[in-house]
Amino acid sequence: MAIATDDPSAIAARPVTGPDPRGRRRLAVALLGVAALGLPFVASGYHLFQFSQVLIYAIALLGLNLLTGYNGQISLGHGAFYAIGAYTTAILETRFGAPYWATIPPAGALCFAAGFLFGLPALRLGGLYLALATFALAIATPQLLNFKAFDAWTGGVQGLQLGKPHAPLGLPLTPDQWLYLLCLACAAALFWAAANLVRGRVGRAIVAIRDHPIAAEAMGVNISFYKAMCFGVSALYAGVAGALGAIVVGFVSPDSFGLPLSLSFLVGVVVGGLASVWGVLFGALFIEFVPNYADQLSDLFGESAKALPGAIYGVLLIALMAAMPTGVAGAARSARPLVSRLFSRAKRA
Repeated sequence: MAIATDDPSAIAARPVTGPDPRGRRRLAVALLGVAALGLPFVASGYHLFQFSQVLIYAIALLGLNLLTGYNGQISLGHGAFYAIGAYTTAILETRFGAPYWATIPPAGALCFAAGFLFGLPALRLGGLYLALATFALAIATPQLLNFKAFDAWTGGVQGLQLGKPHAPLGLPLTPDQWLYLLCLACAAALFWAAANLVRGRVGRAIVAIRDHPIAAEAMGVNISFYKAMCFGVSALYAGVAGALGAIVVGFVSPDSFGLPLSLSFLVGVVVGGLASVWGVLFGALFIEFVPNYADQLSDLFGESAKALPGAIYGVLLIALMAAMPTGVAGAARSARPLVSRLFSRAKRA
């Protein structure tokens, strides 16, 4: 005879197989938050700059993962939206005297509009054709920024120099500490928004479009609207990341936003794991620190190994993909049942 699921005594009698996954997830997020908040008080200025870059890259990767991982649209041109966000902040700050913090929302809004408008004609494209269209966008953006007619705004080849902001309200923080905390606050808000987005009705709709577009359309999902909106939201994340990058680095130039930047974003998404909100943190760590370590390893071989950093980077990327073909987040999901079984055995012992 089946036991009714709403019987309190039956529910109380059920065996406990392990800790609540939600409780573990909340505990992990809390510990990560405490560690992130304590980092600026123990790390050096250079390391804080590196971790600020990690947070910035994580925001950009999260936007790209919403588009590619959750919605199935491949983009090779998100460096262009990153550049638009960076130049929006630089122009507003240097040409109009706007405070640095007030330039972040306009950068995100402008990139949302640009991404939405780009996504509308791209609806006719898919797969490799869409990838080629965004590839063209990544190629064209640095050339447009170098266009002589825009020199009065963009600074041309010389770029634009931004001042390094100090902590407001007389807070006893160095500029590096304050900029790290600013990036951390923006990243926390955007990660929270993305996590709620993918768990809600909109998230189910964009995943349905990725998996079964015909079935999604038959169920009443407006495919054109959701695909264009997803492109816009993804561009918004890249624009906010670009704005923060301009503020942290204090300089923008066309050469900083070439094709390698867009390709590194795609690498970060794949390394972290497709369709994973938190996996992009590992992808950001990879694209920030692995090239630096590759440079350090190449220095051991002297001046004759100038091309070695790229080779080391490629070997590490191939090794990581061979070990974790679904990325860090995918490997963690695959290892979760094994960890649960080991936990249960240890508890019984």
